[in-house]
Amino acid sequence: MADHSTKASAPIYTTKYKPHPTEKMQAAQWMGTKSVKIADVPKPTITAPKDAIVRPGDILGHEAIGYIQDVGPEVQNFQAGDRVIILPVIACGECFYCQKKEYSLCDRTNPSEAMDSLYGHRLSGIFGYSHLTGGYSGDQAEFCRVPNADIVLIKCPEDMAAKKALALADVTDTAWHGVELAEVSEGDVVGVWGCGPIGLSIQKLSKEIRGAKKVYAIDKDPHRLKIAESHGMIAVDASKVKADDYILSLEPHGLDRAIEASGFRSTDSAAHKAMRATGLEGDSADTVAEVIKATRKGGNVALIGDFFFNTNMFPIGMLMEKTITLRGGQLFAQKQYFPFLMDLVTQGKYDPSFVFTKVDNFENIPQEYDMQFHQKVDGGLKSIMVTPYGRQLDQPL
Repeated sequence: MADHSTKASAPIYTTKYKPHPTEKMQAAQWMGTKSVKIADVPKPTITAPKDAIVRPGDILGHEAIGYIQDVGPEVQNFQAGDRVIILPVIACGECFYCQKKEYSLCDRTNPSEAMDSLYGHRLSGIFGYSHLTGGYSGDQAEFCRVPNADIVLIKCPEDMAAKKALALADVTDTAWHGVELAEVSEGDVVGVWGCGPIGLSIQKLSKEIRGAKKVYAIDKDPHRLKIAESHGMIAVDASKVKADDYILSLEPHGLDRAIEASGFRSTDSAAHKAMRATGLEGDSADTVAEVIKATRKGGNVALIGDFFFNTNMFPIGMLMEKTITLRGGQLFAQKQYFPFLMDLVTQGKYDPSFVFTKVDNFENIPQEYDMQFHQKVDGGLKSIMVTPYGRQLDQPL
């Protein structure tokens, strides 16, 4: 099978870490649909010369902060004892795309032939996400191997509260990527589909940092809509109104910028549900169609919710004839987002910590997943899971 990614001179180091021969750690393991457990597994060791081993104190998915325990011989910018933020995107820093600072398009860190066959190219590796993105072990463990540490880690101030630091690992920079893709500018009327942690962050960044005049927040969860309203957004309950028609009744010209932050799971129509159930499509275009319809002629649409596969009934004619610019993609975390976002937080211009609504012990990860899977936490956003090591640090959350 042909590999269409540009061939790099440096090898793709293994996505699997070299296990410690005797020492163990606890890690969260996915056991199948809606099933996660804690298990004892071998600790990672330095596997490649640019690796670092980080001991997370606060963990969530491919979002973690912690302290470096060890570094490989080719790591230049970090040393043992440094407090760091682990970014989700694993990039090499040297290939064609990394040189353009488009780190999530890295050619060297994802050996997935399935992705190359599906997309025509390979994208970057991502911690704990999918075999399509390299099959890397995630951060939900007491230790984490970080490949290419100099490009994947960000130094974190010792005095920064954990909630702020952890929010900078993924949520805030993904949200900023959405704002950038949509080209939100001062005075814009913006609509954001989805009031999860990333959607709410996009709304706040659009209004507080980019100077949007109005921000419409679209969701079905009344608790999350109340959070959006508390931050000055205009709530639109999609369970009661058709969001595109409702917005156009208030904004006849339409939205200047619209951002889809809910992803393929938000389908409403029986047709899309049936097509997904029978394998005729992998993703659904319900919300994307709404977003495009609600956007003004010549406006911008950004997709930041997760879409991976094919969809039917996509309104390509409406997109083309309205001269709408549509962009999407995974975050370029290492780009200008650092030190820019870090500076916003340290200077008190933006506080991302609101996305964390619960703090719990790392050992309770299975119960936390169960509550999220079965929607037992009304209005809950994200949970910080603190390892035993993190609890010893006695740092402010």
